[in-house]
Amino acid sequence: MLDKINLGKVLFLDIETVPQVYDHSELDEATQYLWAKKNSYLLRDGGDPAEIYDRAGILAEFGKIICISVGIVTNKENAHAVRTKSFYSDSEKELLNDFAQLLTAHYSSFECLLCAHNGKEFDFPYICRRMLINGIKIPDILNIAGKKPWEIKHLDTMELWKFGDYKNYTSLELLTHVFGIPTPKDDIDGSQVARIYYEEKDLERIVAYCEKDVVATVQLMLRYLGKPLIGSDHIEHA
Repeated sequence: MLDKINLGKVLFLDIETVPQVYDHSELDEATQYLWAKKNSYLLRDGGDPAEIYDRAGILAEFGKIICISVGIVTNKENAHAVRTKSFYSDSEKELLNDFAQLLTAHYSSFECLLCAHNGKEFDFPYICRRMLINGIKIPDILNIAGKKPWEIKHLDTMELWKFGDYKNYTSLELLTHVFGIPTPKDDIDGSQVARIYYEEKDLERIVAYCEKDVVATVQLMLRYLGKPLIGSDHIEHA
């Protein structure tokens, strides 16, 4: 069924998230209690909740989005090309509003799809949760509430790789390696994002990293489809 997908109607995306505050000590008492309660399964041996606070960015209740990068597949000189754009800000509400406006204006028709690596488990629900927390209406293409499975317009390159096997997580980094795709982790990886954001205050560097993940996801989808990779001269950044 993949060969029936119109790549020009697919919005590829990736998000970067960080803890809402950099250090566990900055949390108020109630949030510290709820953090420990949420992660009680990791603290069964009497561990310190502060020692696992570096996980806060991956939980929508304790983290926030600082960048959403998107990519679309186009044609250039009779070959596939990809164009990326990023929504990023210290104001999560601002970037989420801008992203919601994009989806509502351009990705509301039946044939449009969203695609991310591990998107069904992470990116899509994280965005929805943070939109609700920020008082933003979830665009229809993101909102799966009440929809039948065939009405949900989400693709996930990690799920496609599983072929029904639900035992393992396979990273984008590993799949780019085995498929001979240029790695998106040539500068930083996800474990460094919070430090770069809070200590170095280099959001632009994080945006560049996020856009590389989007391009890598596009390339992976092309490999799944048996199509040539996009050359570096056909990658455009808005």
